[in-house]
Amino acid sequence: MADRRSRSVSSRKQPQQLRSTGLVAAILDAAVQVLAKEGAQRFTTARVAERAGVSVGSLYQYFPNKAAILFRLQSDEWRRTSELLRSILADGAKPPLARLRALVHAFIRSECEEAAIRTALSDAAPLYRDAPEAHDARAAGEGIVAAFMREALPKASDATRTLAGELITTTLSEVGKRFSEMPHGEAEIARHADGLADMFCAYLGELARRRIHS
Repeated sequence: MADRRSRSVSSRKQPQQLRSTGLVAAILDAAVQVLAKEGAQRFTTARVAERAGVSVGSLYQYFPNKAAILFRLQSDEWRRTSELLRSILADGAKPPLARLRALVHAFIRSECEEAAIRTALSDAAPLYRDAPEAHDARAAGEGIVAAFMREALPKASDATRTLAGELITTTLSEVGKRFSEMPHGEAEIARHADGLADMFCAYLGELARRRIHS
């Protein structure tokens, strides 16, 4: 059965009862399994419904199309990433560079642990990446990084802090994705994360020493 198309990638409705919440959870769990096994190109609502043991009609009560399911999976991933960022970068009890190092280690390990689903979601990104909901979801993480950069580089200009944040997050994301494409042991993951953290910390340290104001 062909997927229904919609410009929106939001869920059709939110579950209100325990039974409905369980149904949505089953659909999302099945979606993860289908995505990991079949990949983004062969991901369909029919396959998800079959794996979840529900009718396609029941699935459409909550998700209008496959893009909505994939966006929900990606939104959950963004939410977990935002929580990771907030829990580490907003920890004022530790110096900024120590927080950054901890974030790099946690992020690289997370990428390796969930490599299959992350790769598949990346392949599916064209289905929802330009939707308004996608921009709103990404904004939360960007705000956390911006707040950290203001603390890490208090004497730098806004432009310098913005650029530093973009360079670090983009590099971390791309390197993490590429590194996680192959299996690695704990020691190798730690060495890779240490090297990346060393590079980021040296970069911020140099910016701080320059005392850039423009």
